[in-house]
Amino acid sequence: MGVIDTRRDQLYPVLDMAQMESAKRFASSPARAFARGEVLFDVGARNIPIWLVLEGSLEVVRRDGLGHESPVVVERVGQFSGEIGQLSEGLGAVVEAKAGPEGCTAQPIDPPHLRALMVGAAELGEIIMRALILRRVRLLEARGFGVVLLGRPGTPDVVRLQGFLARTGYPTTVLASTDEEGRALVDRFGLQPDELPVMICLDGTMLKRPTDAEAGLSLGITPKLDPNRVYDAAVVGGGPAGLATAVYAASEGLSVLVLDQRSFGGQAGASARIENYLGFPTGISGQALAGRAFTQAQKFGAELATPVEVSRLVCNRADEPGGAMQLELTNGSIVRARTIVAASGARYRRPNIADLATFEGAGVSYWASPVEAKLCEGEDVALVGGGNSAGQAVAFLAPKVRRLHVGIRGGGLAASMSRYLVERIAALPNVEIHTHTEVTALWGDRTQGLKAATFRNYATGAERTKPLRHLFIFIGADPNAAWLQGCVELDKNGFVVTGFPVPGAREPDRRVLPLETSRRGVFAIGDVRAGSTKRVAAAVGEGAAVVAQLHAFLADR
Repeated sequence: MGVIDTRRDQLYPVLDMAQMESAKRFASSPARAFARGEVLFDVGARNIPIWLVLEGSLEVVRRDGLGHESPVVVERVGQFSGEIGQLSEGLGAVVEAKAGPEGCTAQPIDPPHLRALMVGAAELGEIIMRALILRRVRLLEARGFGVVLLGRPGTPDVVRLQGFLARTGYPTTVLASTDEEGRALVDRFGLQPDELPVMICLDGTMLKRPTDAEAGLSLGITPKLDPNRVYDAAVVGGGPAGLATAVYAASEGLSVLVLDQRSFGGQAGASARIENYLGFPTGISGQALAGRAFTQAQKFGAELATPVEVSRLVCNRADEPGGAMQLELTNGSIVRARTIVAASGARYRRPNIADLATFEGAGVSYWASPVEAKLCEGEDVALVGGGNSAGQAVAFLAPKVRRLHVGIRGGGLAASMSRYLVERIAALPNVEIHTHTEVTALWGDRTQGLKAATFRNYATGAERTKPLRHLFIFIGADPNAAWLQGCVELDKNGFVVTGFPVPGAREPDRRVLPLETSRRGVFAIGDVRAGSTKRVAAAVGEGAAVVAQLHAFLADR
């Protein structure tokens, strides 16, 4: 059963007269009358309002990139159009709305006014917010809808794009180029094999072998940044720590920009289930937790941009007037802010295996999302790693695969994994633990993908090569602090030092705030910070705590 079957009243609530009057106080312009069939907004339109129906009706239809159309709902008096994308000015509409048979009179509430409504009319805002979130869920549940990825399923570029769109919550349909319909489209568009996969956007725009950045720009997932604007805080990293900073700082009136090079949620966002986070006794997926935090940050007016990579903090120049610092992005853009918060977390650690990069995305993965789980369904797979992230991945993958081989360097899981995960894994009949084991070689090629892996027991020296198409690597992570190199003090392991005067500080006698680095106005939180507790709850706590220190710094300036 889908959300339409269980939560229809919350999906499409009907506001009473008092609620409608309250909503109209946040209108961005006067009500408008539309003739029968007149389009209020089309698929792909940007910066569109939600429309509160005052008279008549509003028909909402969905469409994929190939023009296939199907009805979604008819909104009547007291109901409103839109889904969660309407909180963002840049994201293109994923549905179309047009006036019903009797025409329609509707009141527009654009994104800034909608965010003001969420904060200024809390009870009404809760009704609308819940409806907008559930509508996106319903669209994600729909089959044969959204952008179309045309290519060979399971190939590295298709998997990469699937993962990017899934993590950003964008409706997607994968169409195999080897199927009858797919071959017909390849012939129709005159596509060559080296041009696949193509992404066909909802407005019909076609991108050939797009990067994640190109896909994000085309769909409006990546906003256009104003190089002349100076933010109160620029947060580098959109994991739990960075998202917490965005929520608390924006809710307290600071202008905030969050930049993430991949997708919001960080490594926690790739967790199939987080069960030891306060307030979620049944657990929550990392993607769901990140999605809620992302929406919450938008509600308070924070700007969030992905995939956008920061190349460096500019520190070999004097601060600009007004105390602004500069971040250089890999695409050549500049971001200016009065404070910088490093929440860039850690990069997945890669074992020293020859040709490892050849198989990344072609059989080797550093996370276990539903995309990867679908690819290895019913097969024998292997996973290396013995920490909590590895344990969560094992518990997620085991019910979907035939047999799961887990290689760990130690003599058992208990030394590095939470007890509840150890006990759960012990109860899984198709999981086999291999102690003192590491991967030494991979076999196959980029085109055909992974074919086999060689494992070595370093205690005995015995080696074994096993036919294998999927290998998951969870062996920890290294600090993602290269963009700060030469600007702030790092410890011997590359983590950012905070909270006390350090050698090399520009002002060694000044009072250093607890989460501040050796450079004034630059703060570090979460996994990238030296001495931090590597837990989701700890990262969220630091993300909240740093906001008071941002206020203190800005007040001093």
